[in-house]
Amino acid sequence: MSSFSDEHTGSDERRNVERRDLERRADERRTTERRGSERREGDGVHIDDERRISSRRSDQGGPNRSSDRRSIEERRDLDRRGTGRRSTDEVVAEAMTPHLPTKSYRDIDFLTSPQARTLRILAEYLEPEARFESQDVSNTLVFFGSARSRPLEEVQADLDAARQRQAPADQIGPLENALRLARYYEDARVLSKLLTEWAQQLCREDREGFVVASGGGPGMMEACNRGAHEAGGRSVGLNISLPFEQAPNPYITPELSLEFHYFFMRKLWFVQLAIGVVVFPGGFGTLDELAEVLTLIQTGRSSPMPVVVYGKQFWEETVDFEALARWGTISQEDLDLFHVCDDPHEALAYLQQQLELGS
Repeated sequence: MSSFSDEHTGSDERRNVERRDLERRADERRTTERRGSERREGDGVHIDDERRISSRRSDQGGPNRSSDRRSIEERRDLDRRGTGRRSTDEVVAEAMTPHLPTKSYRDIDFLTSPQARTLRILAEYLEPEARFESQDVSNTLVFFGSARSRPLEEVQADLDAARQRQAPADQIGPLENALRLARYYEDARVLSKLLTEWAQQLCREDREGFVVASGGGPGMMEACNRGAHEAGGRSVGLNISLPFEQAPNPYITPELSLEFHYFFMRKLWFVQLAIGVVVFPGGFGTLDELAEVLTLIQTGRSSPMPVVVYGKQFWEETVDFEALARWGTISQEDLDLFHVCDDPHEALAYLQQQLELGS
């Protein structure tokens, strides 16, 4: 009994397989005929396709399994092309098409890898160079200073509000100190405006001008770009990507706003086009930038240029340049590499004198 059942079952399975094979072949033949008909009619299926399918069914005098199946296939084909979906054959054909590997200069994983660091460093030289050339910038007058300074009006409002609510001394003290620093923000803003107006005058006289440049961030850097903006001129912002505090200020000329990853490449561009430097009160970064510029001039690795150290009270309290000479770590004549100023118009006059002499 078991043997007869197994044979009977096997016979049924073979018949099912044969029937499915016949149906598949019939479907393929109908599909081929349909595609040939469509090619003869023109490109694609006409608007009347739906009407033709219904008419054919009615002409055949009622339901027919073969014609129903064909109608269903045609409707599906219409739906597929109407919605932009691809057939299985199209998807398979695309999958079988060989794809080219990503070119190395478009491979973001490689370009951000340690192995491509040299390329990234080179890019931070070549891209700014191309940008400055396209914007016709060949000379800059650079401002350094604290990122933590704020506009005088803003700090004064905060201090007045704190005093009005009788804030504790540990809140009043920092605001009073910020007010002292805010004075230098305003001086940087005024000096930048004066210098930009002078640069515009030089251009009108067909003489070689310049644009002011900053580190691109807030504080004294913002004051530099803001002053140029108020004078109707352009300014450069050489920003650096930092985890916390620095973002480009809104006063930089958009075409001259650059973002650096490497500090040393940013420093290079501070000096590369510089014809003068103004150093306002600042922290470690400002001290580093001042020392670097003075060292380059002192050692002859950079062309001589006027360096203004702005804010007599601040610099006398923070750096004893005379002591460096007394200790013999610098020469007495090295003190002539910079000029201390305490007024925007005084700084402008000094820079004009030095740059006119050097032109």
